[in-house]
Amino acid sequence: MRAADVSLIGVIGSNAAVIAIDGGEPKTIKVGQTRLGVTVLAVERERATIEVEGKARVLSLGQHYRGAGSTPSTPGAGQTVTLSPDQHGHYISEGTINGHAIRFVVDTGATTVAIPAAEAMRMGIDYQKGSVGKTRTAGGIVSVYRVMLDSVRVGAIEASNVECIVIEQGLDAALLGMSFLNRVDLRQEGRTMTLIKRF
Repeated sequence: MRAADVSLIGVIGSNAAVIAIDGGEPKTIKVGQTRLGVTVLAVERERATIEVEGKARVLSLGQHYRGAGSTPSTPGAGQTVTLSPDQHGHYISEGTINGHAIRFVVDTGATTVAIPAAEAMRMGIDYQKGSVGKTRTAGGIVSVYRVMLDSVRVGAIEASNVECIVIEQGLDAALLGMSFLNRVDLRQEGRTMTLIKRF
């Protein structure tokens, strides 16, 4: 099987790349491994060299390669992400914020995307310039900073100008909340959850 559309979602050191193939769930592929016609040749900071259709290609984070074997798609075609729950019943997805790799927990109960302050700093988001508010967490009432993200990507689905709150205490993981999820159709069949981009 040959890959028609390849997207670099993230990198893990110099050992592996997180790649979405044909709009599917992002998969971790180690250097030297091949999956669905995509071989990872090398991984560097924020980019990876892959071999697809017999040719080497360098992809930067968030960049797509559309193969010659792919056909023009109808709006929305291939822009889906299918997730399965982890052992705790949470839906986890690799993605990017402003081009920086991050792991999301899908949370339909969260009004907006929410990220810990440490992650915001890692991604160079000057969150303290955002408007300040309060929210309730398991640890009580905490301060939050409301900011706008240039882009949020999960698999092949990308949204621009996404509202986000940055929480300094009490949040351990990034939450993929409704400020992103309301841009997609959300379907749950059995234990799988599928996100489909709207146009």
